[in-house]
Amino acid sequence: MTARRLRSTPIPGTRDSYTGVDFNLGYHIRHYRLDLDYRVTPNRLDGTATLTLDNYVPLKRMTLDLANTLTVRKVRIIGNAAHPIRVQKTRHHNGKLAITFSEEIPADSEFQLAITYGGSPRPIKSPWGEIGWEELSNGALVASQPCGAPSWFPCDDTPDEKATYDFVISADNPYRVITNGTLQQTTRGGSRTTWHYRTHNPMASYLATVQIGEYTELVLRADGTPVRAYLPASARAYFEHDFADQVRMLDVFTELFGPYPFRSYTVVLTEDPLEIPLEASALSIFGRNHATGEKTWERLVAHELSHQWFGNSLGLAQWNDIWLNEGFACYAEWLWFEKSQGTPAAVPAKRHYDILAQLPKDLLLADPGPEAMFDDRVYKRGAIFVHALRTLLGDDAFFTAVKRYVAGGAHSVVEPIDLKTAMTSACHTAGVPIAELDHLWNTWLHHHELPPFPEPHP
Repeated sequence: MTARRLRSTPIPGTRDSYTGVDFNLGYHIRHYRLDLDYRVTPNRLDGTATLTLDNYVPLKRMTLDLANTLTVRKVRIIGNAAHPIRVQKTRHHNGKLAITFSEEIPADSEFQLAITYGGSPRPIKSPWGEIGWEELSNGALVASQPCGAPSWFPCDDTPDEKATYDFVISADNPYRVITNGTLQQTTRGGSRTTWHYRTHNPMASYLATVQIGEYTELVLRADGTPVRAYLPASARAYFEHDFADQVRMLDVFTELFGPYPFRSYTVVLTEDPLEIPLEASALSIFGRNHATGEKTWERLVAHELSHQWFGNSLGLAQWNDIWLNEGFACYAEWLWFEKSQGTPAAVPAKRHYDILAQLPKDLLLADPGPEAMFDDRVYKRGAIFVHALRTLLGDDAFFTAVKRYVAGGAHSVVEPIDLKTAMTSACHTAGVPIAELDHLWNTWLHHHELPPFPEPHP
Protein backbone atom coordinates (compact mmCIF):
# COMPACT_ATOMS: atom_id res chain seq x y z
CA MET A 1 0.00 0.00 0.00
CA THR A 2 1.25 3.45 -0.86
CA ALA A 3 2.58 5.43 2.08
CA ARG A 4 0.49 8.52 2.71
CA ARG A 5 0.27 11.32 5.19
CA LEU A 6 -2.91 11.85 7.15
CA ARG A 7 -4.70 15.07 6.36
CA SER A 8 -3.84 16.71 9.68
CA THR A 9 -0.12 16.25 9.11
CA PRO A 10 0.80 18.42 6.13
CA ILE A 11 -2.11 20.85 6.19
CA PRO A 12 -3.56 22.54 9.26
CA GLY A 13 -7.24 23.46 9.33
CA THR A 14 -10.21 22.12 7.42
CA ARG A 15 -10.00 24.05 4.12
CA ASP A 16 -7.49 24.02 1.28
CA SER A 17 -6.11 27.56 1.33
CA TYR A 18 -5.34 27.38 -2.39
CA THR A 19 -8.55 25.95 -3.88
CA GLY A 20 -10.86 27.21 -1.12
CA VAL A 21 -12.48 23.76 -0.94
CA ASP A 22 -13.26 22.20 2.43
CA PHE A 23 -11.43 18.95 3.10
CA ASN A 24 -13.34 15.67 3.30
CA LEU A 25 -12.07 14.40 6.63
CA GLY A 26 -12.12 11.04 8.35
CA TYR A 27 -11.48 8.55 5.56
CA HIS A 28 -9.38 7.55 2.56
CA ILE A 29 -10.70 6.38 -0.79
CA ARG A 30 -8.56 3.49 -2.00
CA HIS A 31 -10.31 2.69 -5.29
CA TYR A 32 -12.84 4.20 -7.69
CA ARG A 33 -14.87 2.18 -10.17
CA LEU A 34 -16.66 4.50 -12.58
CA ASP A 35 -19.36 2.81 -14.70
CA LEU A 36 -20.38 5.61 -17.01
CA ASP A 37 -22.54 6.06 -20.08
CA TYR A 38 -21.84 9.12 -22.24
CA ARG A 39 -23.84 10.41 -25.17
CA VAL A 40 -21.80 12.87 -27.17
CA THR A 41 -24.42 14.95 -28.99
CA PRO A 42 -26.47 15.97 -25.95
CA ASN A 43 -23.37 15.90 -23.67
CA ARG A 44 -25.16 13.54 -21.31
CA LEU A 45 -23.33 11.54 -18.65
CA ASP A 46 -25.02 8.88 -16.50
CA GLY A 47 -23.54 6.21 -14.30
CA THR A 48 -22.53 4.79 -10.97
CA ALA A 49 -19.37 5.51 -9.02
CA THR A 50 -18.41 2.73 -6.62
CA LEU A 51 -15.90 3.93 -4.03
CA THR A 52 -13.86 1.62 -1.80
CA LEU A 53 -13.01 3.39 1.47
CA ASP A 54 -11.52 2.96 4.90
CA ASN A 55 -12.07 5.40 7.75
CA TYR A 56 -9.47 6.39 10.32
CA VAL A 57 -12.03 7.86 12.76
CA PRO A 58 -15.56 6.75 13.66
CA LEU A 59 -17.79 8.02 10.86
CA LYS A 60 -21.43 9.05 11.25
CA ARG A 61 -21.31 11.61 8.44
CA MET A 62 -18.96 12.21 5.52
CA THR A 63 -18.67 14.46 2.50
CA LEU A 64 -17.52 14.08 -1.10
CA ASP A 65 -16.85 16.63 -3.82
CA LEU A 66 -19.39 16.67 -6.68
CA ALA A 67 -20.49 19.54 -8.91
CA ASN A 68 -24.12 20.61 -8.64
CA THR A 69 -24.56 20.30 -12.41
CA LEU A 70 -24.83 16.54 -11.75
CA THR A 71 -27.85 15.07 -9.96
CA VAL A 72 -27.45 12.33 -7.36
CA ARG A 73 -30.18 9.73 -7.69
CA LYS A 74 -29.16 7.12 -5.14
CA VAL A 75 -26.44 6.45 -2.57
CA ARG A 76 -26.06 3.10 -0.88
CA ILE A 77 -23.44 1.59 1.38
CA ILE A 78 -21.95 -1.84 0.72
CA GLY A 79 -20.33 -3.33 3.78
CA ASN A 80 -20.37 -6.18 6.26
CA ALA A 81 -23.75 -7.93 6.02
CA ALA A 82 -23.40 -9.09 9.62
CA HIS A 83 -23.46 -5.48 10.77
CA PRO A 84 -25.64 -3.63 8.25
CA ILE A 85 -25.38 0.14 8.15
CA ARG A 86 -27.45 2.11 5.68
CA VAL A 87 -27.43 5.59 4.26
CA GLN A 88 -29.89 7.60 6.31
CA LYS A 89 -29.91 10.80 4.26
CA THR A 90 -27.96 12.76 1.67
CA ARG A 91 -27.62 16.43 0.86
CA HIS A 92 -26.02 17.76 -2.32
CA HIS A 93 -25.28 21.46 -2.09
CA ASN A 94 -22.55 23.91 -3.11
CA GLY A 95 -20.32 21.24 -4.64
CA LYS A 96 -20.50 18.90 -1.65
CA LEU A 97 -22.36 15.62 -1.30
CA ALA A 98 -23.00 15.06 2.42
CA ILE A 99 -23.88 11.51 3.46
CA THR A 100 -25.29 10.63 6.89
CA PHE A 101 -25.34 6.99 8.01
CA SER A 102 -27.95 5.25 10.14
CA GLU A 103 -25.30 4.61 12.76
CA GLU A 104 -21.63 5.32 13.28
CA ILE A 105 -19.18 3.34 11.21
CA PRO A 106 -16.41 2.18 13.58
CA ALA A 107 -12.88 3.40 12.92
CA ASP A 108 -10.69 1.27 10.66
CA SER A 109 -13.62 -0.19 8.76
CA GLU A 110 -13.57 -1.02 5.08
CA PHE A 111 -16.70 -0.39 3.05
CA GLN A 112 -18.00 0.69 -0.33
CA LEU A 113 -20.33 3.44 -1.44
CA ALA A 114 -22.28 3.18 -4.70
CA ILE A 115 -23.43 6.56 -5.99
CA THR A 116 -25.75 6.71 -8.99
CA TYR A 117 -25.87 10.08 -10.68
CA GLY A 118 -26.15 11.89 -14.01
CA GLY A 119 -26.55 15.11 -15.90
CA SER A 120 -24.79 17.36 -18.39
CA PRO A 121 -21.22 17.74 -17.14
CA ARG A 122 -19.76 21.23 -17.35
CA PRO A 123 -16.41 22.73 -16.40
CA ILE A 124 -16.14 24.16 -12.91
CA LYS A 125 -15.54 27.89 -12.72
CA SER A 126 -12.39 28.63 -10.78
CA PRO A 127 -9.85 31.43 -10.29
CA TRP A 128 -7.78 29.67 -12.98
CA GLY A 129 -10.55 29.51 -15.56
CA GLU A 130 -13.03 26.73 -16.31
CA ILE A 131 -11.62 23.31 -15.44
CA GLY A 132 -12.83 19.72 -15.58
CA TRP A 133 -15.17 18.15 -18.14
CA GLU A 134 -15.24 20.14 -21.36
CA GLU A 135 -17.49 19.50 -24.33
CA LEU A 136 -15.62 19.73 -27.64
CA SER A 137 -16.95 20.34 -31.13
CA ASN A 138 -16.87 16.57 -31.69
CA GLY A 139 -16.34 14.81 -28.38
CA ALA A 140 -15.14 15.71 -24.89
CA LEU A 141 -12.03 16.07 -22.79
CA VAL A 142 -11.22 16.33 -19.11
CA ALA A 143 -8.48 18.57 -17.68
CA SER A 144 -9.00 19.04 -13.95
CA GLN A 145 -5.94 20.67 -12.37
CA PRO A 146 -6.24 21.69 -9.60
CA CYS A 147 -9.85 21.00 -8.51
CA GLY A 148 -12.00 20.08 -11.52
CA ALA A 149 -12.51 16.34 -10.96
CA PRO A 150 -15.93 16.85 -9.28
CA SER A 151 -17.21 18.08 -12.65
CA TRP A 152 -17.68 14.43 -13.66
CA PHE A 153 -17.50 12.08 -10.66
CA PRO A 154 -17.88 12.13 -6.85
CA CYS A 155 -14.44 12.16 -5.27
CA ASP A 156 -12.11 13.39 -2.57
CA ASP A 157 -10.54 16.09 -4.72
CA THR A 158 -7.27 16.93 -3.04
CA PRO A 159 -3.79 16.19 -4.38
CA ASP A 160 -2.48 14.07 -1.50
CA GLU A 161 -5.30 11.51 -1.67
CA LYS A 162 -4.34 8.94 -4.29
CA ALA A 163 -6.39 5.93 -5.36
CA THR A 164 -6.52 3.32 -8.11
CA TYR A 165 -9.27 3.38 -10.75
CA ASP A 166 -11.40 1.24 -13.02
CA PHE A 167 -13.04 3.21 -15.83
CA VAL A 168 -15.88 1.43 -17.63
CA ILE A 169 -17.22 3.96 -20.11
CA SER A 170 -19.73 3.52 -22.93
CA ALA A 171 -19.96 5.92 -25.86
CA ASP A 172 -21.54 6.11 -29.30
CA ASN A 173 -19.72 4.64 -32.27
CA PRO A 174 -17.46 5.73 -33.96
CA TYR A 175 -16.12 7.59 -30.92
CA ARG A 176 -13.11 6.22 -29.11
CA VAL A 177 -12.75 6.51 -25.32
CA ILE A 178 -9.24 7.06 -23.98
CA THR A 179 -8.47 7.36 -20.29
CA ASN A 180 -5.80 6.53 -17.72
CA GLY A 181 -4.53 3.03 -17.27
CA THR A 182 -4.37 -0.12 -19.36
CA LEU A 183 -7.19 -1.07 -21.69
CA GLN A 184 -8.68 -4.32 -20.36
CA GLN A 185 -11.33 -4.92 -22.99
CA THR A 186 -13.80 -3.32 -25.37
CA THR A 187 -17.35 -4.59 -25.77
CA ARG A 188 -19.42 -3.55 -28.76
CA GLY A 189 -23.20 -3.64 -28.57
CA GLY A 190 -25.32 -2.17 -31.33
CA SER A 191 -24.31 1.42 -31.98
CA ARG A 192 -22.22 1.74 -28.83
CA THR A 193 -18.92 0.46 -27.44
CA THR A 194 -17.88 0.04 -23.80
CA TRP A 195 -14.23 0.65 -22.93
CA HIS A 196 -12.73 -0.74 -19.72
CA TYR A 197 -9.44 0.72 -18.46
CA ARG A 198 -7.65 -0.06 -15.20
CA THR A 199 -4.86 1.84 -13.45
CA HIS A 200 -2.16 -0.12 -11.66
CA ASN A 201 -0.78 2.76 -9.62
CA PRO A 202 -2.64 5.22 -7.39
CA MET A 203 -3.22 8.73 -8.71
CA ALA A 204 -4.72 12.00 -7.54
CA SER A 205 -8.25 12.78 -8.69
CA TYR A 206 -7.18 15.83 -10.71
CA LEU A 207 -5.07 13.54 -12.91
CA ALA A 208 -8.01 11.30 -13.86
CA THR A 209 -9.08 12.07 -17.42
CA VAL A 210 -11.42 11.02 -20.20
CA GLN A 211 -10.79 11.84 -23.86
CA ILE A 212 -13.59 11.09 -26.32
CA GLY A 213 -13.33 11.71 -30.06
CA GLU A 214 -13.04 10.21 -33.51
CA TYR A 215 -9.41 9.32 -33.05
CA THR A 216 -7.11 7.02 -34.93
CA GLU A 217 -4.39 5.09 -33.10
CA LEU A 218 -0.71 5.52 -33.95
CA VAL A 219 1.79 3.18 -32.28
CA LEU A 220 5.07 5.04 -31.73
CA ARG A 221 6.73 2.14 -29.91
CA ALA A 222 5.31 -1.30 -29.17
CA ASP A 223 8.13 -2.87 -27.13
CA GLY A 224 9.75 -1.77 -23.88
CA THR A 225 7.58 1.05 -22.61
CA PRO A 226 4.79 1.25 -25.22
CA VAL A 227 4.10 4.74 -26.57
CA ARG A 228 0.84 5.43 -28.41
CA ALA A 229 -0.87 8.43 -29.87
CA TYR A 230 -4.53 9.08 -30.63
CA LEU A 231 -5.29 11.83 -33.09
CA PRO A 232 -7.55 12.93 -35.95
CA ALA A 233 -6.51 11.05 -39.09
CA SER A 234 -6.07 14.34 -40.94
CA ALA A 235 -3.36 15.46 -38.48
CA ARG A 236 -1.12 12.42 -38.84
CA ALA A 237 1.60 13.93 -41.07
CA TYR A 238 2.00 17.03 -38.90
CA PHE A 239 1.96 14.94 -35.73
CA GLU A 240 4.59 12.50 -37.00
CA HIS A 241 6.90 15.45 -37.71
CA ASP A 242 6.33 17.44 -34.52
CA PHE A 243 6.34 14.43 -32.17
CA ALA A 244 9.08 12.50 -33.97
CA ASP A 245 11.31 12.59 -30.88
CA GLN A 246 8.65 11.48 -28.38
CA VAL A 247 10.14 8.01 -27.85
CA ARG A 248 13.69 9.36 -27.64
CA MET A 249 12.54 11.90 -25.05
CA LEU A 250 11.18 9.11 -22.89
CA ASP A 251 14.50 7.28 -23.12
CA VAL A 252 16.48 10.42 -22.26
CA PHE A 253 14.33 11.18 -19.21
CA THR A 254 14.55 7.56 -18.10
CA GLU A 255 18.33 7.90 -18.19
CA LEU A 256 18.24 11.16 -16.21
CA PHE A 257 15.43 10.55 -13.71
CA GLY A 258 15.13 6.77 -13.38
CA PRO A 259 12.67 4.23 -14.78
CA TYR A 260 9.51 5.54 -16.43
CA PRO A 261 6.91 5.16 -13.67
CA PHE A 262 3.95 3.75 -15.64
CA ARG A 263 3.27 0.81 -17.92
CA SER A 264 2.83 2.92 -21.05
CA TYR A 265 2.62 6.50 -22.28
CA THR A 266 -0.20 7.96 -24.32
CA VAL A 267 -0.49 11.23 -26.23
CA VAL A 268 -3.87 12.56 -27.33
CA LEU A 269 -4.14 15.27 -29.98
CA THR A 270 -7.63 16.77 -29.89
CA GLU A 271 -9.46 18.08 -32.94
CA ASP A 272 -9.95 21.41 -31.16
CA PRO A 273 -7.15 23.87 -30.39
CA LEU A 274 -6.05 24.10 -26.76
CA GLU A 275 -4.43 27.10 -25.12
CA ILE A 276 -1.92 24.89 -23.30
CA PRO A 277 -1.16 21.15 -23.24
CA LEU A 278 -2.38 19.21 -20.21
CA GLU A 279 -0.93 16.34 -18.25
CA ALA A 280 -2.76 13.38 -16.77
CA SER A 281 -1.47 10.17 -15.27
CA ALA A 282 0.43 8.24 -18.00
CA LEU A 283 -1.19 10.49 -20.60
CA SER A 284 -0.79 13.98 -22.07
CA ILE A 285 -3.28 16.03 -24.07
CA PHE A 286 -2.37 18.46 -26.83
CA GLY A 287 -4.52 20.58 -29.10
CA ARG A 288 -4.56 20.43 -32.89
CA ASN A 289 -2.64 23.73 -32.78
CA HIS A 290 0.33 21.95 -31.17
CA ALA A 291 1.00 19.90 -34.33
CA THR A 292 1.71 22.37 -37.12
CA GLY A 293 4.57 20.62 -38.90
CA GLU A 294 7.11 23.14 -37.58
CA LYS A 295 8.11 21.64 -34.19
CA THR A 296 7.11 24.92 -32.58
CA TRP A 297 6.03 23.26 -29.36
CA GLU A 298 8.82 20.70 -28.85
CA ARG A 299 9.62 22.10 -25.41
CA LEU A 300 6.01 21.45 -24.32
CA VAL A 301 6.18 17.89 -25.60
CA ALA A 302 9.14 17.41 -23.26
CA HIS A 303 7.45 19.35 -20.43
CA GLU A 304 4.31 17.20 -20.39
CA LEU A 305 6.26 13.94 -20.61
CA SER A 306 8.43 14.90 -17.63
CA HIS A 307 5.33 15.40 -15.51
CA GLN A 308 4.92 11.63 -15.51
CA TRP A 309 7.81 11.64 -13.02
CA PHE A 310 7.29 15.06 -11.42
CA GLY A 311 3.65 15.52 -10.48
CA ASN A 312 2.06 12.26 -11.55
CA SER A 313 4.23 9.64 -9.85
CA LEU A 314 5.63 12.11 -7.30
CA GLY A 315 2.41 13.80 -6.23
CA LEU A 316 2.11 16.95 -4.16
CA ALA A 317 1.10 16.90 -0.53
CA GLN A 318 -0.28 20.42 -0.91
CA TRP A 319 -0.60 22.99 -3.72
CA ASN A 320 1.82 25.55 -2.31
CA ASP A 321 4.60 23.13 -3.33
CA ILE A 322 3.63 23.29 -7.01
CA TRP A 323 7.17 24.37 -7.89
CA LEU A 324 8.21 20.76 -7.26
CA ASN A 325 6.09 19.82 -10.29
CA GLU A 326 6.60 22.78 -12.55
CA GLY A 327 10.19 23.66 -11.71
CA PHE A 328 11.39 20.16 -12.60
CA ALA A 329 9.14 19.96 -15.69
CA CYS A 330 10.46 23.29 -16.96
CA TYR A 331 14.04 22.23 -16.27
CA ALA A 332 13.36 18.98 -18.16
CA GLU A 333 12.69 21.09 -21.26
CA TRP A 334 16.21 22.52 -20.97
CA LEU A 335 17.69 19.10 -20.28
CA TRP A 336 16.05 17.75 -23.44
CA PHE A 337 17.62 20.43 -25.62
CA GLU A 338 20.94 19.90 -23.84
CA LYS A 339 20.82 16.22 -24.83
CA SER A 340 19.28 16.60 -28.28
CA GLN A 341 20.87 19.81 -29.55
CA GLY A 342 23.92 20.26 -27.32
CA THR A 343 22.61 23.52 -25.82
CA PRO A 344 23.67 23.60 -22.14
CA ALA A 345 20.79 24.08 -19.72
CA ALA A 346 22.64 27.10 -18.40
CA VAL A 347 21.81 28.97 -21.63
CA PRO A 348 18.00 29.00 -21.30
CA ALA A 349 18.42 29.29 -17.52
CA LYS A 350 20.35 32.54 -17.93
CA ARG A 351 17.94 33.85 -20.56
CA HIS A 352 14.97 33.34 -18.26
CA TYR A 353 16.91 34.62 -15.27
CA ASP A 354 17.42 37.92 -17.10
CA ILE A 355 13.68 38.07 -17.81
CA LEU A 356 12.85 37.36 -14.15
CA ALA A 357 15.22 40.13 -13.12
CA GLN A 358 12.97 42.63 -14.91
CA LEU A 359 9.72 41.36 -13.32
CA PRO A 360 8.22 42.19 -9.90
CA LYS A 361 9.96 40.50 -6.95
CA ASP A 362 6.79 39.77 -4.97
CA LEU A 363 6.59 35.98 -5.24
CA LEU A 364 7.73 33.36 -2.73
CA LEU A 365 8.54 30.15 -4.56
CA ALA A 366 7.79 28.09 -1.43
CA ASP A 367 4.29 29.55 -1.15
CA PRO A 368 3.27 31.64 -4.19
CA GLY A 369 -0.42 31.83 -3.23
CA PRO A 370 -3.40 30.65 -5.28
CA GLU A 371 -3.38 33.66 -7.59
CA ALA A 372 0.21 33.00 -8.65
CA MET A 373 0.40 29.20 -8.49
CA PHE A 374 0.42 28.98 -12.31
CA ASP A 375 2.44 32.16 -12.80
CA ASP A 376 5.32 31.62 -15.23
CA ARG A 377 7.66 33.00 -12.56
CA VAL A 378 6.95 29.87 -10.47
CA TYR A 379 7.92 27.68 -13.41
CA LYS A 380 11.05 29.55 -14.37
CA ARG A 381 12.32 30.42 -10.89
CA GLY A 382 11.70 26.81 -9.89
CA ALA A 383 13.67 25.57 -12.91
CA ILE A 384 16.57 27.94 -12.27
CA PHE A 385 16.64 26.78 -8.64
CA VAL A 386 16.90 23.17 -9.87
CA HIS A 387 19.77 24.33 -12.08
CA ALA A 388 21.36 26.00 -9.04
CA LEU A 389 21.24 22.68 -7.18
CA ARG A 390 22.90 20.96 -10.14
CA THR A 391 25.56 23.66 -10.32
CA LEU A 392 26.27 23.36 -6.59
CA LEU A 393 26.59 19.58 -6.54
CA GLY A 394 27.95 18.73 -9.97
CA ASP A 395 26.27 16.41 -12.44
CA ASP A 396 27.13 13.04 -10.89
CA ALA A 397 25.94 13.86 -7.39
CA PHE A 398 22.95 15.91 -8.60
CA PHE A 399 21.45 13.31 -10.94
CA THR A 400 22.11 10.53 -8.42
CA ALA A 401 20.15 12.60 -5.88
CA VAL A 402 17.32 13.20 -8.36
CA LYS A 403 17.02 9.48 -9.01
CA ARG A 404 16.98 8.83 -5.25
CA TYR A 405 14.26 11.44 -4.77
CA VAL A 406 12.18 10.04 -7.65
CA ALA A 407 12.49 6.44 -6.43
CA GLY A 408 11.73 7.32 -2.82
CA GLY A 409 8.50 9.15 -3.66
CA ALA A 410 7.26 6.92 -6.47
CA HIS A 411 3.45 6.78 -6.66
CA SER A 412 3.14 8.60 -3.36
CA VAL A 413 3.30 12.24 -2.27
CA VAL A 414 6.34 14.40 -1.68
CA GLU A 415 7.20 17.64 0.06
CA PRO A 416 10.27 19.88 -0.30
CA ILE A 417 11.91 18.16 2.67
CA ASP A 418 12.04 14.94 0.62
CA LEU A 419 14.00 16.67 -2.12
CA LYS A 420 16.24 18.42 0.39
CA THR A 421 17.02 15.12 2.11
CA ALA A 422 18.16 13.66 -1.21
CA MET A 423 20.26 16.75 -1.96
CA THR A 424 21.78 16.73 1.54
CA SER A 425 22.97 13.18 0.98
CA ALA A 426 24.47 14.32 -2.33
CA CYS A 427 26.35 17.09 -0.51
CA HIS A 428 28.19 14.47 1.51
CA THR A 429 29.09 12.61 -1.69
CA ALA A 430 30.21 15.74 -3.50
CA GLY A 431 32.07 17.24 -0.55
CA VAL A 432 29.83 20.32 -0.51
CA PRO A 433 29.19 21.97 2.87
CA ILE A 434 25.58 21.57 4.02
CA ALA A 435 25.58 25.28 4.85
CA GLU A 436 25.89 26.08 1.14
CA LEU A 437 22.82 23.96 0.35
CA ASP A 438 20.90 25.60 3.21
CA HIS A 439 21.79 29.06 1.91
CA LEU A 440 20.75 28.17 -1.62
CA TRP A 441 17.54 26.60 -0.38
CA ASN A 442 16.50 29.60 1.72
CA THR A 443 17.35 32.30 -0.79
CA TRP A 444 15.57 30.68 -3.74
CA LEU A 445 12.51 29.38 -1.86
CA HIS A 446 11.89 31.72 1.05
CA HIS A 447 12.96 35.17 -0.14
CA HIS A 448 11.35 37.48 -2.65
CA GLU A 449 14.61 38.84 -4.03
CA LEU A 450 16.21 37.06 -6.97
CA PRO A 451 19.47 35.42 -5.86
CA PRO A 452 22.58 35.67 -8.04
CA PHE A 453 22.58 33.48 -11.13
CA PRO A 454 24.15 30.10 -10.29
CA GLU A 455 27.65 29.90 -11.69
CA PRO A 456 29.84 26.78 -11.55
CA HIS A 457 32.50 26.66 -8.87
CA PRO A 458 35.92 27.61 -10.24
